[in-house]
Amino acid sequence: MKPIHEYIEKNREYYLNWLTEFCEIPSVAAQNRGMKESVSYLEHLFSKAFNVQAEVLDTGGQPVVFSHLTGETNTILSFYNHYDVQPEDPIELWNTPPFEPTLVGDRLYARGIADNKGNLIARMAAVHAIKEVVGELPIDIKFIFEGEEEIGSINLGAFTDKHSEKINADGCVWEFGYRDAENRLEVSLGVKGLLYVELFAKGANTDLHSAQASIIGSPVWRLIKALNLLKDSQDRILIPGFYDDITPISEEESRMIRQYKISETDLLEHLGIDEFINNLKGEELKKKHIFEPTCNICGIQSGYTGEGSKTVLPSEAVAKIDFRLVPGQLPNKILVLLRTYLDAEGFIDIGIRTFGKEIAVRTHPSEIIVKAVLETIEEYTKQPPNVIPNTPGTGPMYELTEKFGIPAVSFGVGNFTSYTHAPNENIRVEDFIDGIKMMASFIFKYGEEMGLRKGDK
Repeated sequence: MKPIHEYIEKNREYYLNWLTEFCEIPSVAAQNRGMKESVSYLEHLFSKAFNVQAEVLDTGGQPVVFSHLTGETNTILSFYNHYDVQPEDPIELWNTPPFEPTLVGDRLYARGIADNKGNLIARMAAVHAIKEVVGELPIDIKFIFEGEEEIGSINLGAFTDKHSEKINADGCVWEFGYRDAENRLEVSLGVKGLLYVELFAKGANTDLHSAQASIIGSPVWRLIKALNLLKDSQDRILIPGFYDDITPISEEESRMIRQYKISETDLLEHLGIDEFINNLKGEELKKKHIFEPTCNICGIQSGYTGEGSKTVLPSEAVAKIDFRLVPGQLPNKILVLLRTYLDAEGFIDIGIRTFGKEIAVRTHPSEIIVKAVLETIEEYTKQPPNVIPNTPGTGPMYELTEKFGIPAVSFGVGNFTSYTHAPNENIRVEDFIDGIKMMASFIFKYGEEMGLRKGDK
């Protein structure tokens, strides 16, 4: 691997230039902004790096950019990444322009650099370096780049059903990856599921003078009363049947969570808070964080919230809510349980709009791809990675891997303070370069491990 690592080091500015060019494009799917430009840039990059024409595949929404590079064996590794990013708001909280990648100290700041353009480019760079030094890839590589991950991958399920032959692989490296507060690489074997809904209440057919509140009902109070039904003071979700289908935690998963580390003091200090929910610590904190579902209010909107006062009785109130789900919980069933519960409690008038559904997934730690990732990281960093059964976050892993029987693992170039989805998103330059080198090493390691397995058959 030494010649490949030396090549990457020699060409670090070349790969950093790929990254900065890509991050200059404001590819915000939620606003349909910069999406065509991102696709065009990726097409250009595939042509430049690999002398191939990437396929731009229709999804009914933003396209998938796809490329299949053949290697010396019949093992196939896929890389799933996304080229869309979160909106940059609130822009006033950024210290540097979000779409002008800026080096400050040892960090590059830009919207989407950690989630997910840094990992996307690092993986392309690793494959490029292998081909430049060796000439041939040891295994087949598939790049699958989506453009709607940040809006719930709303068209990905239908796309993968239609293009199953393109999705087929022996294993998948998933989009994200970070270092923990102790600078150890985290490896995640899965994701939580998601149900994202909007609850809304309506009152009069127009906003009114607040003097009318004496005789006209308030949709804001109505919505607040409905929201108060969802959780108790101990953060327990009160929807009947909500917890019934959760898959029991295995002994192996329990062992993994005991070994998983959360730097509690660092995290509290970083966030500027005094304690976690219910003052949890240690094992109970980790179990809740990784193994338990959530019900979170993402935002509430109604009436006047500007400067000064305006005496108004709003005509509508809206709350956006995400439920993070764990294995066994299906978003469609949770949606039915939510509707049934609100109706039974007398809130038939509370409307529900649905914006996202994803199913929780975990890869078994015995999979060859897991072994290859862990060995690669430990050999490169000289310390074992921080491994978790699943990240607390969500992605379309079910649609792209689980339903096709493809094991998936996540590791990447982010850090403990990458501020994904927030102002001042960043990665460390050395983490990016190390990420390229490790990914190149992993490709060979995975090829070797898979070759041994297939040779045994």
